[in-house]
Amino acid sequence: MDTVSRGTAMVRERCSVYANRYKTIWSLRRFRLALSGAVLLFLASIVANAFAGAYATEKASNSVSDIILSNTRVYDVDGAFVYGVLALVVFILILLFTHPKRIPFVLYSLGLFFFIRSIFMTLTHLALYPVHAIPDFQNSFILMLFGGSDQFFSGHTGTPFLMALLFWNEKWLRYIFILWSIFFGVVVLLGHLHYSIDVFAAFFITYGIYHIALKFFPKEYAMFMRDEAAYPAK
Repeated sequence: MDTVSRGTAMVRERCSVYANRYKTIWSLRRFRLALSGAVLLFLASIVANAFAGAYATEKASNSVSDIILSNTRVYDVDGAFVYGVLALVVFILILLFTHPKRIPFVLYSLGLFFFIRSIFMTLTHLALYPVHAIPDFQNSFILMLFGGSDQFFSGHTGTPFLMALLFWNEKWLRYIFILWSIFFGVVVLLGHLHYSIDVFAAFFITYGIYHIALKFFPKEYAMFMRDEAAYPAK
């Protein structure tokens, strides 16, 4: 019974901490404005990414040889390819909802990431490598996200690496996201779902996107980095 009581008290304490964080941060007008802009940019970037992917798939021409894909057999990676992304999304949401001050800068950074990726996708229209894993999911939304010829650059590799850069000062999160990025890079190459250049270029382009986000959204970054205890009560 004592164990149950202590557990209940800990849960209540954590809920109280999270409630106070939301109450404090939501009272700040600059947070509300930043959140509104970040959500709009993020949603617009998702739409742009979907249209760019559909366009790249429609205009896809020929496949090309690749130093890695041409020398490895294809592996069935559709489970890791799809469910790995869903797990990543859930993990990021937990990090954001437990610390709401992080939400604006993360969404702004992801919005830039997907907008810039959309531009790259519309420039060159390579088809998928001839022999590749086929996602075994019949849901139209899943196929829209994971079944096209949106090759350059790899969003699977770049997204967790962007998170690693954002959470660089938190060592355990940095390493989790870096390993996640490497894991996705290996998965898409083994499944022949991306060319080598899509994977390796993703790290360099994502690093540039991170610094663009720092340049354009310094106030949101300061909010992201600031300790909750430093915020005023009102």
